[in-house]
Order: sequence, then structure tokens, then C-alpha cells
Amino acid sequence: MAELFDDFKQEAFRLETLDDYGRSGNKDAYQLFLGGKPKPQEYNTDWLDEVRENVDPGRRMYRVHVVTRPLTPYLRYELGWGYTTNSTAGEEFFILDVTEQPNPVADVGDFWLFDSVTAAPMHYTPDGEFSGADVRPHDRADEYVGYRNTALAHALPFADWWATYGE
Repeated sequence: MAELFDDFKQEAFRLETLDDYGRSGNKDAYQLFLGGKPKPQEYNTDWLDEVRENVDPGRRMYRVHVVTRPLTPYLRYELGWGYTTNSTAGEEFFILDVTEQPNPVADVGDFWLFDSVTAAPMHYTPDGEFSGADVRPHDRADEYVGYRNTALAHALPFADWWATYGE
């Protein structure tokens, strides 16, 4: 799947639906967060470089995360450390808060969508460990474009949502 980040021409979109990805990604940083430690200076530098390499020449990287309040400890970490940091590199974030509204993408799992033509649904174990992704044939892309558009239509920009609900 790494080559999809090298090959997209216009945009990479991610839908995130889980409340806890604590067994995936930067496990050490998550433990620091849980322990009340400060965010390390080098936090997420590899991803920040990836985002900059794509955003600087004019490509868009953005995501919607479906959340329910109160936030889990993991979501407080991801949004408070991850999103606020990643946005400095140009990644855009939106929150679809389903605390007081039905979830319009309830039966949709996590996925990446590249250039509206290549969808890659992602798989996680019940405890949030990444277990792989499947790249779908291009004739399935419209389904994921619809999911993206629905999620975006119901989401708020992260900064606006965080200003109200950030913990």
C-alpha cells in the first residue's frame, strides 16, 4: 500500500471509524501521552515528511474521523497530539461527531481513497491492531467516493470541532 502514497496525483482521503488504534502506529508515544508526559520533539516526523512531500507540490491529504463523545483516551491522544501536529504539515482533518446524530456511514469501515479511483479498505483486530489492507479494483471506487462525500457532508473542520469539544 505504500506505493499508493507515492503514486497519487491529486488527493488521498482517509475515513477513520475506530475509537482506539492504540495497538497500531506510534505505540511508544501513546504510552507517553497516557503517562502524562510531554509530546516528544520528534513526534510523528516520518508521517510529517510524507505529508509535506505530497502537500507541498499541491496534492491534498485529508481525513474524516467518526467520533462519539466522551472521547476515549486514544482519541484524546490522536486528536490532541496527532491531528494538531499533522495539520502543521498540511494534512486536513474533519470530525463527524455522532454523539447526538445517527452515523451516516455506520456500516463503513476504515479506508484510504486515492484520486477517487483507488480504494483501500483497512482491517483491524478488535483491539485496534492494524492487520492489513485490500486494494479494490477501480470499478469499486464510486462506492468509496460516496462514503467519502457522505462523511464530509456531515463533518466539521477539526479546528472548529476541537475548539468546542477538545479535551
